[in-house]
Amino acid sequence: MPSPFDIEEIYPDEAPTPRLPRRQAGTSPQSVAVTLLADYTLRTRAPLPSAAIVELLAETGVTSAGARTAISRLARRGVLEGSRQGRNSFYRLSRAAAADLSAGGSWIVASTVDPQAWDGCWTVVAFSLPQDRGTQRRALRGQLRWLGFAPLYDGLWISPYELGEPARSRLAQLAPGAVTVFRGRQDALDVTGQRAPVDAWDIAAISAQYEEFLRRWTPLASRLESVDGPAAVRARTEVMDTYRRFPTLDPRLPLELLPPGWLRRPARDLFTAVYDGLAEPAQRHVRAVVARFADPVPPGIQAHTTADMLAGVREDACGAGLE
Repeated sequence: MPSPFDIEEIYPDEAPTPRLPRRQAGTSPQSVAVTLLADYTLRTRAPLPSAAIVELLAETGVTSAGARTAISRLARRGVLEGSRQGRNSFYRLSRAAAADLSAGGSWIVASTVDPQAWDGCWTVVAFSLPQDRGTQRRALRGQLRWLGFAPLYDGLWISPYELGEPARSRLAQLAPGAVTVFRGRQDALDVTGQRAPVDAWDIAAISAQYEEFLRRWTPLASRLESVDGPAAVRARTEVMDTYRRFPTLDPRLPLELLPPGWLRRPARDLFTAVYDGLAEPAQRHVRAVVARFADPVPPGIQAHTTADMLAGVREDACGAGLE
């Protein structure tokens, strides 16, 4: 599943092989740089002066040395493309990174919409890998997390939704001959202490994450008109950085399996209010910072909204065009 963060950020013992850089403990300069470029140049892949990127990262607390190191590493990994105009260096998202980020953004927004009615069936993935194949086991578990599965038991993972053919092929490639997939209804046993399938998810912990998100961002949502400049960019980056974990924590679990008053929709509405509400002042500030280092300012610095993300942000006529 395309995403600008690594599954290890949420589940440290499970790691797929992401195309984009994983975040370390705390705030990673590389992830902040990717988020900034995605939030304001994804549609056009506009090149920004490296000095402007360094300045924007400095406003989030990243040192100049840390920012330059992050840019260099992103370029080596193929996430950024570099160019020169005179004595100045410019960087933009690579086409592959932009495509991944566009798909990832659409996934983030779509995955937090309440699902359609559930048919009561479960998809079960069973696998058996020996302990000496730990890397393969972690890759498989990480891929299952991206697909919305959770472990009911160590080698038995479940999801309320069907597994599409591309996902089936991916699992088969990760563990050939060691995976079985089937779908059906739970056959309840008349015994005390039977583990329900939904117990594969820590519902209380997910609920606490939603509650913390609402506590953190509700006060800001009531005063968005007073947020401008660096504060608008920082808040918009941080709210995205936090919210984008929810599709993995709560993979559209059917509401009938969840406690009354589940906070998925309030969290999504709050994210939309903050992210979209700060788009204009944040865009204005990013353009002002770029103007200090480039004359004329590169065209195509434009914030996108959650509606754009849901549709899949694509390059417009100013860009090279994403396939």
